[in-house]
Amino acid sequence: MRLRQWQDDGLRRFLGTNRDFLVVATPGAGKTAFALLAAQAMMDRGEIGWITVVVPTDHLKGQWAKAAARQGIKLNPAFTNAKKRTAPDYDGVVTTYQSVAADPSVWDRMANQPSRPCLVILDEVHHAGDSEHLAWGPALFAAFSSVYRRLMLSGTPFRTDAKPIPFLRYDEERRVIPDINYDYGMALQDQEVVRPVVFPALDGEARWRLASEHAVAKNLSDTDPRNISHALSAALDPSKDWIPSVLRRANDELSLIRQDTPDIGGLVLASNRQHARAYAAILQEITGESATVVTSDAPSASKRIFDFASDSSRWIVAVQMVAEGVDIPRLGVIVYATRTRTELFFRQVVGRCIRRRGDDDELCARVFIPTIQPLLDPAARIELTVQHVLRDEEERARSCHAVGESKDGGENRPPVLPRRVEVIGSSQSVHPYTINSGEAFGERILLHARRLGQEAGLPVSAEPSAIVRLMRLAGNQTGDGRPWPVVKEQTLVERKKELRGVVNRKVGHLAFLTHQPHRNIHRRLHGAFGEDNIEQATVDTLNERLIILDSWIDEAKSTSRGQGEIWPSM
Repeated sequence: MRLRQWQDDGLRRFLGTNRDFLVVATPGAGKTAFALLAAQAMMDRGEIGWITVVVPTDHLKGQWAKAAARQGIKLNPAFTNAKKRTAPDYDGVVTTYQSVAADPSVWDRMANQPSRPCLVILDEVHHAGDSEHLAWGPALFAAFSSVYRRLMLSGTPFRTDAKPIPFLRYDEERRVIPDINYDYGMALQDQEVVRPVVFPALDGEARWRLASEHAVAKNLSDTDPRNISHALSAALDPSKDWIPSVLRRANDELSLIRQDTPDIGGLVLASNRQHARAYAAILQEITGESATVVTSDAPSASKRIFDFASDSSRWIVAVQMVAEGVDIPRLGVIVYATRTRTELFFRQVVGRCIRRRGDDDELCARVFIPTIQPLLDPAARIELTVQHVLRDEEERARSCHAVGESKDGGENRPPVLPRRVEVIGSSQSVHPYTINSGEAFGERILLHARRLGQEAGLPVSAEPSAIVRLMRLAGNQTGDGRPWPVVKEQTLVERKKELRGVVNRKVGHLAFLTHQPHRNIHRRLHGAFGEDNIEQATVDTLNERLIILDSWIDEAKSTSRGQGEIWPSM
C-alpha cells in the first residue's frame, strides 16, 4: 500500500528504536494501517513471532481482525481467557482491555513466550486509564510489562483525572509526549486524507425548573454555564419540540447530500437508551424508514454497526458506542444530541464522519450542535493541533482535581446532593449560523450562497459556507447576512398553558399517592391563592403551586402507604 508521509516517517522512527512508541493521529489518518504495517515489518525482519492487539470494545475486535487479514496477518478475534491457548496457525489475537483486566496472567503467559517475542498494540490507549475502570491500568502492567515491544495508538491520549496512562512518556509538566503526531488540522492540509467538516449551530429556548423553584426559560445560547446541563435536558427531551425539529433539519441536509452520493448516512448520538429509541421513532416518522439503534447492552450491537456500514440506509442512532474507533466511512452527517461536553469526546465524535472514501470523495461533513459554549469553542478550533488541546484539557483537569482536594482530604466536606431537574418544554430550533474553519456564517448568507451555487451548476450538496469562502477568493463581497433568525418567544397564553400542564401532572401524581380526588387537591391550591380556578392563576401563582405540590408529594412519599388515606399538611 502507498504510505502517507506521516506513516512513512512514523514507521522509520518506530523501527529505528526499541522503546515504547505512541502514535497520536486523527480518526481517518490510518492508525490501524500504520500499526499493522509496523507489525508486518517486524515479522518480516524476524523480530517478533506474535502480536497481541488490545481494544476498548468487542466490536473493534472483528474490525481489527478484518483489517489485519487484508495485509496477510492472521489475528484471532474469538479468543477468550477460558481457552488459555489459541491455535498455532494464527499470528496473534485481538482482545479487549476488560478481558486483560479479568485475568492478566493469561496474557502474561501468552505474550512472554521466549520462542516468539511479542508486539503488543494498545488501541485507543487512553481507555487503559479510564477512571471507571481503575483495574485496567494495573492489569496492563501485570500482563505486558515484560513484552518485547509496545505500540500505543490514540487520537486523545489523556485522562480526565490527569493521572498518567500506562506505558506513556510524560514531560516535566506531566504532559504526554507522542512519538508521532498527526492531527486533523495537519490531515486537512494534506487534502487527500480527511474530509472538511462544518458545524450547523442550532439555538432554541429550553424551559425547566429545579425542585422548590420557579420555572426557567432560557435560549441555549444565553444559558449560564452552571445551568447548561439543565438546558440540555430540556432541549434533548424527545417529547418536547427542540430535538425533533433538529432531526428534521439534519434529515433535510442528509437528503440533499444523498442526491449526489446516495449511500451517505447519518449518526445521532444520544445520551441514553430511552432517548436513542425515541429519536429512532421520530426519524422513522420523518423518513418512513427504520433507523438502526445501537446500544451497548444489545447482543447484536456489533452486527448492527457492520450492517449499517455496508448498506445504504439513512440513520443510525447510538449511545456513545460509535464515538470512537468504529469505522463507518459513509457517515456524512452527525447530530450531537448527548449531554457529554468534554472537548476530547467531542473530537472523537467528529472523527466518525471525516474519513475520506478515496480520491473522488468531495463531501463536506456536517455536525449539528446546540449553541452552547462548551461545543461552540471546540467546533471553532477543530483544526488546531491536538497537542494544544491536550495541554489545555490537562491543565483544566489538574486544576479541577486540585480544587477538589482540600487539606483534610475532603473527608469533612458536606456531600453535594444532586438537585432534581424537571423538564418543562423546549421551542423549535433555529439556525443562526454555521461554523466553518473557526468562522461563523449567518443563515441568510448561507441561503444566498446555496442559491448561487445551484445557479452555477455546483452539486446540490455543496456546503454553502464553503461557497462563501470561494466567493471571497474570487473577490466577491459577502456580508454575514444579519439579522440572524431569533428564537420565537412563548406568548403568555402558551407559557401558562405549559405550566398548567405540569401542575395537572403533579396533581395526578399526588392523587395517586394520597388516594385523594384531583378536585380536592385543586380546591386547596385555589384557596391558597384566592383563585376560583386554575384559569385565574398567574405565571407566578402557577409556579408557587408547583412548589407547594413538590412539598406535598415529598411528604406523601415519606409517609407509609399502609396507613390508609394520606393528606399532607399545608
